[in-house]
Amino acid sequence: MKVIILAGGMGTRLGSISELIPKPMIEIGGKPILWHIMKIFSCYGYNDFILCLGYKGNVIKDYFYNYYTYNCDFTINLATDEIEFHNSNCDNFNVTLVDTGLRNLKGSRLKQVEKYLDDDLNFITYGDGVADINIHALVEFHRSHNKILTITGVKPPSLFGEIIERDGHVISFEEKPQTSQGLINGGFMVFNLKLMEYLSEEPECDFEFGPLEKLATEDEIMTYKHKGFWECADTVRDIEHLNKLWNENKAFWKIW
Repeated sequence: MKVIILAGGMGTRLGSISELIPKPMIEIGGKPILWHIMKIFSCYGYNDFILCLGYKGNVIKDYFYNYYTYNCDFTINLATDEIEFHNSNCDNFNVTLVDTGLRNLKGSRLKQVEKYLDDDLNFITYGDGVADINIHALVEFHRSHNKILTITGVKPPSLFGEIIERDGHVISFEEKPQTSQGLINGGFMVFNLKLMEYLSEEPECDFEFGPLEKLATEDEIMTYKHKGFWECADTVRDIEHLNKLWNENKAFWKIW
């Protein structure tokens, strides 16, 4: 099974930050959130990744091309251009980086990487969301129902802090608690290759609007209900909160 990560969006809600780097390269604890997502899958033994690139894809390509120099100490001989890495305890990732268009919608990006898939069963996820999800349980659930697609349903965190009170007395403040709202698609999807029959490489081929709606009417989608934590780096405030969790050793997605 391979993990397709949609990493081509512009991240327009991040303001000036996205003018310099694509959203998946936003750093949490000194590492791109893309790396954090990959680590989640890697902890469950899934190390083959396909990155659908678009906006500023060269930044992501550069990061992985120079992965060892970014993540290890090294000595370089400027006369011979030889490099010796000293603490090369880097991750066992196998990464395929694919340019899928600057403005192509998600369905088009997914269809373009079909040729890199070897197995009938694979993952799709977004390049900005982390969770304390049990990937093995997700795959087992997908195998149990024989539908084309499983999406992970999550409860989004509140946009505002919550006052915890008892009889009018404030007990504490809880920042960005999980809400009791309905479920949203948090990524971490599993699909059979038949999904690709619903997609095209045309730039305007979307994923959520059109293909998923059609699959839903045909009863080909199931929801894996994740009862733990999930959060995405959608705004500057989200990034600050994720970094706060990491710095305080409260990063719920850190299972490594």
